[in-house]
Amino acid sequence: MSRKSRAKPPSPFRCFNSSPAVIRVVVMMYVRFPLSLRNIEDLLFERGVDVCHETVRMWWNRFGPMFAGEIRRRRVNHMRGFRHWRWHLDEMYVKLNGEMAYLWRAVDYEGEILESYVTKTRDKAAALAFMKKAQKRHGAPEAIFTDGLRSYRAAMTELGNEDKQEIGRWANNRAENGHLPFRRRERAMSRFRRMKTLQKFASVHASLSNHFSTERDLIDRQTFKERRSAALAEWQALAG
Repeated sequence: MSRKSRAKPPSPFRCFNSSPAVIRVVVMMYVRFPLSLRNIEDLLFERGVDVCHETVRMWWNRFGPMFAGEIRRRRVNHMRGFRHWRWHLDEMYVKLNGEMAYLWRAVDYEGEILESYVTKTRDKAAALAFMKKAQKRHGAPEAIFTDGLRSYRAAMTELGNEDKQEIGRWANNRAENGHLPFRRRERAMSRFRRMKTLQKFASVHASLSNHFSTERDLIDRQTFKERRSAALAEWQALAG
């Protein structure tokens, strides 16, 4: 093995004067909570950290996708050996400069967001591209719950798994309720302006939501505190 191959990869924080801990906190606050860039600037200044709101924007754009990608790889590898029982698919509209776009989401039976995909249309081609992307990364589930949109049926017929589709009046509430945190975040950001920004933020937001989801309404206080501490410790070790 050569000396070059044994060398550690350079730190992604090497060109920044601020510590990695501060950068991680800033990215987590901006993506996870419904706060504006200036809200975070004021909160950090109150704690003795003086950064501009444009610095917050630059850090989120540079490090957000990197942190989210590392979280996603770990979770996909961890879940690869588990059975995919049931998925919930749904789409929501998002306005981009007055024009309509659609954010497609795949959520598993525990409420974890598996995939986010942005398109300009809500037709068969868009549904097919979304489902192919989700199944390529996570495999095929045993059942898929959708609403009455015909694009799902047409896409699943082409994929050959139309027998897995299930449609019910309240069967897809799991996916529809999963839109609420993103809607709150969208309002705090005064909406989006480009599809590329929407796709990037939706993917990063989904990864962080999955990482910090502790199901606090289903467990006791002590278990919740342990899971929260474990999630925070894993977050602080990202790109270390």
